[in-house]
Amino acid sequence: MSTESQIQSFRDTYAALRAEIGKVIVGHEAIVENTLVALFGGGHVLLEGVPGLGKTLLVRTLSEVLDLSFNRIQFTPDLMPADILGTNLVMETPAGRREFQFQRGPIFAHLVLADEINRATPKTQSAMLEAMQEKQVTAGGELRKLAEPFFVMATQNPIDQEGTYPLPEAQLDRFFFKILVGYPSAGDLTEVINRTTAGTRAEVAKVLNRDTLIELMKLVREVPAASHVKDYAVRLVMATHPKTETAAAIATQYLRFGSSPRGAQTLILAGKVRALAQGRFNVSFEDLQSAALPALRHRLILNFEAEAEGVTTDHIVEQVLKDVPVTAEAVGA
Repeated sequence: MSTESQIQSFRDTYAALRAEIGKVIVGHEAIVENTLVALFGGGHVLLEGVPGLGKTLLVRTLSEVLDLSFNRIQFTPDLMPADILGTNLVMETPAGRREFQFQRGPIFAHLVLADEINRATPKTQSAMLEAMQEKQVTAGGELRKLAEPFFVMATQNPIDQEGTYPLPEAQLDRFFFKILVGYPSAGDLTEVINRTTAGTRAEVAKVLNRDTLIELMKLVREVPAASHVKDYAVRLVMATHPKTETAAAIATQYLRFGSSPRGAQTLILAGKVRALAQGRFNVSFEDLQSAALPALRHRLILNFEAEAEGVTTDHIVEQVLKDVPVTAEAVGA
């Protein structure tokens, strides 16, 4: 298949996914867009918002349009790591003997919905770390590979709500994107009421199977990113490191720690997906800028001054985008 045909196939599949999801999800175009970018980029997604905004529905709808195995885990304070990973049980064989057999937990699926992930204790949250990073788990005394591809779509409530535990920084860094889900507009809310109170339910069709998804994910990796585009991604991330020569002034003032290298990796991968979705086989500066907020907002750690003044990581990322020129030549201009 020629490159042009591959790009067109990607665009068609991407548009079909958006159309099917749009049959169920009202509004939230940017949220759906970012979720699909993370999907094709091979990364996990964290959706944050107050209850009732459609976070879980979005992930469920995504599972319906993808021909992949799907499991849902409802995180609660009494959830234990074994409830996620699985455990050894004593089973009786046909011969009457008893032996241990490993019963797989819900983590063994292509797409895992971790619902209200910050309602579980840090001990249980840590059970997700190895799975998210290494695509494997250590359970029952053995190393067990997870399905390929493997995605975690997690939802969480704002951490200032009662009964929630902030996710560890190491786990947050494993998420490709953190997407904020806001309240719908009046028009969107009216459409939600019309769709959900009339006794009808939208039917969605399967659009993408496992093998095709893996091929499209490989295509994403093949999209070239010019050296000056990669340099821009590096300078954006370096500008978030406080008290360094490359730091933006706002980062030095309000941050304890800046983005990890995964932030730069995410910017480039997200840029490649967006380029393909728009029919291009090269990454632009605008692709990186459009991905900066969901890619970096959860990788910045605020200091006390920022928290006292109500400064958010979104505000810092937006200012960094203004301060960092797209070309290195403009730095000394």
